[in-house]
Amino acid sequence: MFSDSAKIFIKSGNGGDGHVSFRRELYVAAGGPDGGDGGRGGSIIFEVDKGLNTLAEFRHVRKYAAKNGEPGGKRKCHGKDAPDLIIKVPEGTVIKDFDSGKVISDMSGENRREVILRGGRGGLGNMNFATATMQVPKFAKPGQPGKELYVKLELKVIADVGLVGFPNAGKSTLLSRVSNAKPKIADYHFTTLNPYLGVVDVADGKGFVMADIPGLIEGASKGAGLGHDFLRHIERTKILVHVVDAASIEGRDPVEAIKIMQKELSDYSHELTKKPCIIAANKIDLNYGDDSVIKKLRAEFSPDIKVYAISGATGEGIKELLYGIMEILDTLDRETKVFEREFEIDYSTDSQLPYSVEVVDGVYVIDGPSIEKIFGYTNLDSEKGFDFFQKYLKKSGILEKLEALGIKDGDTVRMCGHEFDYYK
Repeated sequence: MFSDSAKIFIKSGNGGDGHVSFRRELYVAAGGPDGGDGGRGGSIIFEVDKGLNTLAEFRHVRKYAAKNGEPGGKRKCHGKDAPDLIIKVPEGTVIKDFDSGKVISDMSGENRREVILRGGRGGLGNMNFATATMQVPKFAKPGQPGKELYVKLELKVIADVGLVGFPNAGKSTLLSRVSNAKPKIADYHFTTLNPYLGVVDVADGKGFVMADIPGLIEGASKGAGLGHDFLRHIERTKILVHVVDAASIEGRDPVEAIKIMQKELSDYSHELTKKPCIIAANKIDLNYGDDSVIKKLRAEFSPDIKVYAISGATGEGIKELLYGIMEILDTLDRETKVFEREFEIDYSTDSQLPYSVEVVDGVYVIDGPSIEKIFGYTNLDSEKGFDFFQKYLKKSGILEKLEALGIKDGDTVRMCGHEFDYYK
């Protein structure tokens, strides 16, 4: 079953915790700290797979979590790094942050493989904190937590030419006539439920990729019919071909049909109105030589938009249409449109994490993720651990902010549920 969008949850692995241990061997005096570092957590990597053309797999598996790094060990043993989790997607997949809708990455063009969420770094073992004045460090850093995110995957078909128009205008017939694509063709609305691509060969070895974009009706940009689901596939195309029923079999005026389609495209994205357009007036074989409709279309839209009279059933005028498309493509940049990154993942380290210092009812309150993390891996019960914490408060500028707020000896400081008396 064709699927061109999906919501999934991704999570990179946590880094392994650093280890606290001391070398204890017979005949080895004062062996010192030998706790090893934790391993790196697994990253989430998206990779293009040429063999895929839908996002159907993500309808069944919606959670992707990489493994955590292993903790460090004694004797300076480094924890094992976790393997990266590689997620295969079709070319043309756009990865967006689900909440904001901003683009994280576009797996198109030369972008074949990208790390979306980095795994957490492993924590440092206590062997890293030994100094001349702190020879017995009894603390180690925990591993950095991984990142988690809900993302939306959108598959945007990569084609040079997009066929747009009302149902039963003859888009599928035209595509099957000029390429090897085999879309379903029948005499009822919404026969085509999926975008179809076909390679069109023109003389002298030239050619292009054409896509049949289904489901466009009035109100498509607001979600009516199938249009809202498939309008996204037009965004990468270089040229739009408006296929219109020149025979008015269903009683719809061809000029009015073109104007409705132009409005729907503009309502969905103003950028679509800037693309070169061609009008293919189809089913002229049913007009029995009456070219009044073609004249009416040309009077309304020429010379800005060229109008070609064609018949998908008999092939009349199709050669001229293809040459007209190729003539425009030769003047355009054929490189695949790649959407720019709009969303950045926050990889703030401990020293970069925010904190706040304020006075509440006479108590100086220090709060924020920076303080919570330093509390998590500092042993305040030991003299050396408390000294390490004091140095962090000074280095991070927290003590300076407390003094700026007018703190005095004996005042109470509250951090993460603990209260201390301040003495300079």
